[in-house]
Amino acid sequence: VSYLGPAGTFTEAALIRLAERGEFGSGEISQMPVNSPQQAVDAVREGTADFAVVAIENFVDGFVTPTYDALDQGSEVQIFAEEAIEVSFTIMARPGTTLADITTLATHPVAHQQIKHWMAGNVPNARFVSASSNAAAAQLVSENGADAAAAPERAADLFGLDKLVSDVADVRGAKTRFVAVRKRIAPPARTGHDHTSVVFALPNIPGSLVRALNEFALRGVDLARIESRPTRKTFGTYRFHLDLIGHIEDIPVREALRALHMQAEDLVFLGSWPAPRDENHEDTWGEDIARLDKADDWVRAALEGREY
Repeated sequence: VSYLGPAGTFTEAALIRLAERGEFGSGEISQMPVNSPQQAVDAVREGTADFAVVAIENFVDGFVTPTYDALDQGSEVQIFAEEAIEVSFTIMARPGTTLADITTLATHPVAHQQIKHWMAGNVPNARFVSASSNAAAAQLVSENGADAAAAPERAADLFGLDKLVSDVADVRGAKTRFVAVRKRIAPPARTGHDHTSVVFALPNIPGSLVRALNEFALRGVDLARIESRPTRKTFGTYRFHLDLIGHIEDIPVREALRALHMQAEDLVFLGSWPAPRDENHEDTWGEDIARLDKADDWVRAALEGREY
């Protein structure tokens, strides 16, 4: 399983949880740390890894666009599982270092956004040093590349660093969503509480995006996210990344995607997978699907000439 390494990242923690749930099968797994989400996904495409685990969203900085770009660029892969990890950081340094000694603090750029206020109040003179991952920041400190790092607590043990401050986070209870990726196969069975993700391109004509999104609105499909990304081919052309609530087996989702396919120049299915339940969010989608299933049964009865 490829993941953003080295050992000690939050991505590794998500990988371990997914493995404990049996998402990668019942056998023993081998971890394959890499330097970026792109490398993790490409390892699956190239066959050097069977699965990849990558971050797709955090509650502070939003969606992780490099991951979505990685999923879209290259042969098709598919998301099949998800895990959310609560994120807080430990400030760690080489033995003998105090907070007053810190002039450089290394961490991942996304993590930096999550501790900026803490840094301003506690190490105001420290300069941010970008690292490819939070655990890589800890490794950098162990190699004298920075005075301190903000990383998961386990990274301090792995790299022989002292833990100066624990549970550092500007937003308490913030979480990061991670997904498991594999080569294209049939998606996991519909659960009634699922996410679906697609990427598409539209003709550059007035109203094309409105018409495309209206296909979901007309069918009552809830959109969780839409974002445009440059195609990197022609200036001013874009691809749209769309996350929605529901499964491709759900009739409204299926029909909306069918209608989108008729309008789009290109449509890539990134997967339908079970979504973690949010205790703070009332879920009515399952009730809607039950009503739609009943309506579909009625249509089938009419087509087959039987009473319903």
